[in-house]
Amino acid sequence: MSDISTELDALEQSISAEIAAADSEPVLEAVRVSTVGKKGSVSAQLKTLGAMTPEDRQRLGPVINGLKSRVNDALSARRDALRDAAIDARLETEKVDVTLPVRRSPAEAGRIHPISQVMDEISAIFGDLGFAIAEGPDIETDYYNFTALNFPEGHPAREMHDTFFFEPDAAGERKLLRTHTSPVQIKTMETQKPPIRIVVPGKTYRCDSDATHSPMFHQLEGLVIDKTANVANMRWVLEEFCKAFFEVPSLNMRFRPSFFPFTEPSLELDIQCDRSGSEVRFGEGDDWMEILGCGMVHRNVLRFGGLDPDEYQGFAWGMGIDRLAMLKYGMPDLRAFFESDVRWLSHYGFRPLDMPTLFAGLSA
Repeated sequence: MSDISTELDALEQSISAEIAAADSEPVLEAVRVSTVGKKGSVSAQLKTLGAMTPEDRQRLGPVINGLKSRVNDALSARRDALRDAAIDARLETEKVDVTLPVRRSPAEAGRIHPISQVMDEISAIFGDLGFAIAEGPDIETDYYNFTALNFPEGHPAREMHDTFFFEPDAAGERKLLRTHTSPVQIKTMETQKPPIRIVVPGKTYRCDSDATHSPMFHQLEGLVIDKTANVANMRWVLEEFCKAFFEVPSLNMRFRPSFFPFTEPSLELDIQCDRSGSEVRFGEGDDWMEILGCGMVHRNVLRFGGLDPDEYQGFAWGMGIDRLAMLKYGMPDLRAFFESDVRWLSHYGFRPLDMPTLFAGLSA
């Protein structure tokens, strides 16, 4: 019996030395497995209890279990010491200079492009007025881009749009990059029963480039189709939009006769502004600025959309999103919108977490 006790004492001394010599958690884990693991040296001693006589088991059981308990306590204490030492080492090597300025997070450093911001502002305004957002493809057929919008074949009005055409396909049809977002109006009338209240933001394309024109630009079309839609309704919608977008309590508006193939009558909308200072101020002054084109939907367009013009009527308008951004935020050159200059975006861009809302202010 004394031989077993001597053997257990030697085993405990050997294990204690291994635990003390462990200089990392992986090494300590290896010691744990080799001692109190399933096939460890201490676990092997516990397995011998089953073959002992009841008297020996009663005498040696507490001794062997006590050894296991002391080994587990030593392992736990050594593990805590190694972790504390690792933290101390990191604190020594990873010092932070608290006098340095705090680095901005990506959400703080990034900026939303003014076009995206203005699209969100417009969507918030018209969403509050009960309009839905509609979208369509950038590549269109001649039918949807011109014919269904009352541009007859060979009509001079087609020359108002400097169009990007593709090469003819196998059937001889030439598709094109849409010159306006109006094709979505026809597709909506074909698939949706009135009443219709939609706005259509998106990219459009024309062969034109200078400080105020770009070959690719952004437009917004609006469409209302109902049995009682009229010019007075249109005026109210556009007035509410202009007041909300330019964030002024009131402004004067005037309509001038114009021509668009898809509306009759066709009108240009001017809004009151003041150009006497270094910036254009809306809702005050004696000047006027043209802001968009609008009118009552032409009877032929209703027919192309599959609606009876004797039963339904509607109004539509179109505006340039890029130009609205330039007017509201004082950007002098449209070309800078598409040059991917990070310095320009940092100056004119918007904080990504400041989402435009009507109750908090669109550009707050």
